[in-house]
Amino acid sequence: MNNPPLDQAPAGARLTIDLGAIADNWRQLDAMAGAAECAAVVKADAYGLGIEQVVPTLWKAGCRTFFVALPGEGIRVRKAAPEAIIYILAGYFADALDIYRHYALRPVINMEFDAWVKAGRNDRLAYAVQLETGMNRLGMPISDYDKLQASGLLDDYQPSLLISHLACADTPGHALNALQQQRFSSAVENHPCNCTSLANSAGIFLGSDYHYDLVRPGIALYGGACTSALGADNPMRPVISLAARILQLKAVAPGETIGYGGAETVRPSPHSGSNERFVATIAAGYADGYLRSAGSSDQRRGGCAAWRGTRIPIIGRVSMDLISVDLTDHPDVAQLQDGRWYDEWIELIGPAVPLDDVAGAAGTISYELLTGLGNRYQRTYINGL
Repeated sequence: MNNPPLDQAPAGARLTIDLGAIADNWRQLDAMAGAAECAAVVKADAYGLGIEQVVPTLWKAGCRTFFVALPGEGIRVRKAAPEAIIYILAGYFADALDIYRHYALRPVINMEFDAWVKAGRNDRLAYAVQLETGMNRLGMPISDYDKLQASGLLDDYQPSLLISHLACADTPGHALNALQQQRFSSAVENHPCNCTSLANSAGIFLGSDYHYDLVRPGIALYGGACTSALGADNPMRPVISLAARILQLKAVAPGETIGYGGAETVRPSPHSGSNERFVATIAAGYADGYLRSAGSSDQRRGGCAAWRGTRIPIIGRVSMDLISVDLTDHPDVAQLQDGRWYDEWIELIGPAVPLDDVAGAAGTISYELLTGLGNRYQRTYINGL
């Protein structure tokens, strides 16, 4: 008898990634960018969704410039899109010079310019410079860049791109947005560059004054709400759905507790005719990237899941491999009794439980949730171009 391949083994949970939605989101952002080029940030394995699948989709949609964090990610993008322009946001690593050269990767230089210019000038390797305008993370102080330009060192070796990064673009009214824009504009006026870039996903929504020559969306490509100005109306198409199979359904009496630490005590339902609660245990947990902080307790209400389009509460702590959900008040719960829960699936992220709602219930942001998705899911890609 032939042994079945490992990649065909049934999974406890399944993650569906809509590549067509990613392409549509890029097209929408590209239209919003007007005359500016719309690039794509695909660091952290395309925010957890797969460089090898996402990058070819974006290339076919029309994207030509990609940003990643590290040289190894740049190699993967190069293989997925051989003709792309690829920037490395972490900058220049001296032990990766041959990689930059061989794969035509462009480091975004921060304060390591002396080391880079000695290494890259002879081969005329393309690069970018990031200016510090108020983020106080990575970036070269504008005064240092002024000195470099005045020294003549850049006369015959100018960067192909000049960028900065907005610290508070997701809060449109924050005063730092306008301050950073003013500082960046002043630097660009004093030192013109063929291509300039300031706006991330949220920065695109701040308007054309922030677009310059190129915009760099990340989270918005993957369906996340990127700015508080959107409220409940996130214009980006959702990209992922996540569901876990029911492993067990049992009736639990009031006064009993659920899961580790006895964190949540079962109480009678005010809506059901029975005092018992029907608790389903499903096959996902924090080892799959579903955050432990989304769990529930007697002191704090946790997150929600959904079944057949109706939300149901998580009850008790999120475990490594298991989550408990309360189906008591669901109108169809009777259909699951007497063992009929077999092969039923609970939605953890999807139409009834949007990505940002799940992140909010866990006290975090969609970025962390997406990039932390585990590798045990059965992954399915749909609507590829």
